[in-house]
Amino acid sequence: MKVSLQKKDLVGVVTINNPPVNALSREVMNGIISCLNEAEKDQTVRVVIFKGAGEEAFVAGADIKEFPDLLGGNTSALDFVRHGHTMFNAVNSFFKPTIATINGLALGGGCELALACDLRVASEKALFGLPEIKLGIFPGGGGTQRLPRLIGEAKAKEIMYLGNHFSAQEALQMGLVNRVVPHKDLLQHSLHLAEEISSRPGVAINLIKQCVDQGMQTTLEQGLELEIRLFDQVFKTHDCQEGIEAFIQKRKPEYQHK
Repeated sequence: MKVSLQKKDLVGVVTINNPPVNALSREVMNGIISCLNEAEKDQTVRVVIFKGAGEEAFVAGADIKEFPDLLGGNTSALDFVRHGHTMFNAVNSFFKPTIATINGLALGGGCELALACDLRVASEKALFGLPEIKLGIFPGGGGTQRLPRLIGEAKAKEIMYLGNHFSAQEALQMGLVNRVVPHKDLLQHSLHLAEEISSRPGVAINLIKQCVDQGMQTTLEQGLELEIRLFDQVFKTHDCQEGIEAFIQKRKPEYQHK
């Protein structure tokens, strides 16, 4: 099995295991979608982590061995890229928080997978890049859209025009990753972050994600109106009542995520 989902308390860990560099083959992309479907149905999973197996790579791009079929006309490039977008969009629109845990190479589609997640925690050894231009193509897994929204248009164009690799510290400086941690502590740090998030009231967390994700795709005025509607919605939850009462009573809240 090239993609698997394991549970660690309230955290689902999706591991991509496609040696030697965990390339995004069609089988891997289908496996990611299957794991997301499984995590969606499991109400005890509150946060999902994505990681690559081994020590060398998170995901080092698409499976180039599948590209000759595109050149030969055996497979439509349009069908190929739409299939990829189905997977990337499933990650991006997943209603529970997602964290990319980047241990090594995050190139091409691997970088795009990280971009589709909510948060990105990188090892000090991680290496990023969108090198597609060096193959005479360009990022086709959402990179041309998600990267400029995250780090700005000019820097994103520079990265895609040149196709060069850049370090975890450079990724941190440009705002591509949230945190850079010692390599040996990477998974533990990501699990701790996921556990912290999972301890917060789940409905409010999901509504924050909805506010931000939908608001980023519209005008400020429409985004603010969305915030107003969802703020009214969150005030009707059990956890809102519990949180306010616990604050007034000076005790620790006991959230039920409803």
